[in-house]
Amino acid sequence: MTAYRGPVFEMAVKQFEVIANYLGIPDDARPRLLLPKRSVTVSCPIHRDDGTTAVFEGYRVQHHLTLGPTKGGTRFAPTVDLGEVAALAIWMSWKCALVGLPYGGAKGGINVDPSSLSKRELEALSRRYMQEMIPFVGPHTDVMAPDLGTNEQIMAWFMDTYSMYQGQTVTEIVTGKPVSAGGTLGRREATGRGVAHLVRRAADELKIRLNGATAVVQGFGNVGSIAALELHNMGVKVIAVSDHTGALYQSRGLDIPQLVRHAASQGSLDGYSNELALDPAEMLTMPCDVLVPAAVERVIDAEIAGKLRCRILAEGANGPTTPEADRILEGRQEEIFLIPDILCNSGGVVVSYFEWVQDLQRLFWEEEEVMRREYQLLDRAFERVLARSGRENIFNRTAAMAIGVERVRSAKETRGLFP
Repeated sequence: MTAYRGPVFEMAVKQFEVIANYLGIPDDARPRLLLPKRSVTVSCPIHRDDGTTAVFEGYRVQHHLTLGPTKGGTRFAPTVDLGEVAALAIWMSWKCALVGLPYGGAKGGINVDPSSLSKRELEALSRRYMQEMIPFVGPHTDVMAPDLGTNEQIMAWFMDTYSMYQGQTVTEIVTGKPVSAGGTLGRREATGRGVAHLVRRAADELKIRLNGATAVVQGFGNVGSIAALELHNMGVKVIAVSDHTGALYQSRGLDIPQLVRHAASQGSLDGYSNELALDPAEMLTMPCDVLVPAAVERVIDAEIAGKLRCRILAEGANGPTTPEADRILEGRQEEIFLIPDILCNSGGVVVSYFEWVQDLQRLFWEEEEVMRREYQLLDRAFERVLARSGRENIFNRTAAMAIGVERVRSAKETRGLFP
């Protein structure tokens, strides 16, 4: 029995069981690796602009603190529940371990549609959430970051709320802050840049020439838009993009810089073009060289997996592919090269780590240095995954998760059980 429920958590459990079976982890050792160390549920009341009071439910899950403080984003979305947050925290643990960061995984969130709030209400809710979390977080306990529905401004409100409570400025309590408030250059772009960099590495392995290749990007938020822009700058024709308002298609390639400017000014792709409109249901199964699902979890199920017509599947989102779809993709490894999510989108947490280190040291790097170090860690992890996948003739996701789970397991066994 467990307190965690829902399809996203069940997906994380199934993925872990696959890896635990592959690694031969004894049954009695599995719950300690899988179940979160700590989870918190809080009520966040705020005054609405119309004078009424509204209460929103917030969560924070810390998966493990064996390797260091926990690290993970905070999402504001109407789908957020404890099970989803727990699954995301678990995935973050394997991700941090895979790329060699001294972190355990965490995740947080509030069940709210942020677009339904005014700016004042959003600030009040952000500050109230952090106020409720103060007993459970800290620069050496749990470090927050942005995620779906949150941004640099919300991180600044988090940091300010925590700092007011401490009586001094504590920039290292969150990452993904504005540069003016202790953030690092290159953090906002880090995840999307990392996705594009790893696509280039995969293309090199497959002898695919990216200049003139085609790409489809599902999700045009921070990750998807930056990944699309970076791919565009490499010469890739991004032929289709989508967000929650719709999809756009152009066979000769979309004007990605113009789309990025439109989305930044309007908040979405809505209103850009009626002539280029596409049924979003067609996005994932379009023929292309590179497919980047960069939206939400569980968008590639078994049916879609069998219909994919991409050469490289670069998982910019967390958990976009179900375990049932994985079984099909595993049988299509000769056709489709998977860059699994815990590797593909890890650029964000890598540069968040750099931000945390810079805040602790009060010494900041130039953007070129941040990018150089990000790509260095991503390259190392990519090479480890490919080496293990080739050596043991296993699926890329199996290789990536095995590396992450093994590192956490080794650390727990070395430290022992207290008391």
